[in-house]
Amino acid sequence: MIKHFLSLSSLTPSEITALLDRSHFFSQNYRNPDKVHHLLRHKIIANVFYEPSTRTRCSFEVAAKRLGTEVVNFVPENSSVRKGETVYDTLKALESLGVDGIVFRHSDDHVFDQLKNRIKLPLLNAGAGKYEHPSQGLLDLFTLKEEFKRLEGLKIAICGDVKHSRVAGSLMVAAEKFGMEIYLSGPPSLVPKSQKLFVTEIPFDDALPKVDAVMMLRIQLERHESLDLNQESYHRDFGMTPERLGKMKKEAIILHPGPFNRGIEISDELVEHPQSRIFKQMENGVYARMAILEWAMGQGN
Repeated sequence: MIKHFLSLSSLTPSEITALLDRSHFFSQNYRNPDKVHHLLRHKIIANVFYEPSTRTRCSFEVAAKRLGTEVVNFVPENSSVRKGETVYDTLKALESLGVDGIVFRHSDDHVFDQLKNRIKLPLLNAGAGKYEHPSQGLLDLFTLKEEFKRLEGLKIAICGDVKHSRVAGSLMVAAEKFGMEIYLSGPPSLVPKSQKLFVTEIPFDDALPKVDAVMMLRIQLERHESLDLNQESYHRDFGMTPERLGKMKKEAIILHPGPFNRGIEISDELVEHPQSRIFKQMENGVYARMAILEWAMGQGN
């Protein structure tokens, strides 16, 4: 049976918990070749990214190589895509060449609906459109669980361009499964209305004393046809600043999926503050993606 990793919504809480447990195992053993390097030996994955990426693409590549997997990095700009080849035909060509799985990013919200029943090997969603980024969601859950030893009952503020954030989408899917509370803040035009009982719209400053973690989001200018953004006023109204950090609980943490814009959504001096887990999230991304690759491409696949 083909295992696609397309959305956290398609997984049960117990399946997600198993992936988190496996992520923890990899966090303890990822440099031990005797324990992990053989797990996907002789497998080949293709990284196929139709949008720019640093953390996700490199994280999947490092995760794959830690598991003994070979990696093919497909670059659309230097491929037959420039000659008019469709996404389906590109992926079908990679399937025919013998890769064992495809890590795929694309701007189309519904691209996996068109592909999941036609490609006969595991597809791993590395970010599609603006709805979900499930591997980021898993690494965020792993970061939270490692920090607080639980997920149930955690309160998370998400601030910024929530409307266009697939990171926020995956986090809210997970929140519903694990009984977390979500507080949404940001410019009114970029914070969608939600009918979910566990989601509350709230001014950013009012949310800060309540929450265990704050997920700061970048304004995704590439997804806006036109947006007149005044960086100074945005930082003043919605940025994570030292003054706002002072309103948070001492044990609360700052998260950001990256890339981050210092001085806009977060003050420069807070990126590596003791309460920030931004670079820890990046590290945890390797462990979470090792778990995902093993789950999708392991024994029987």
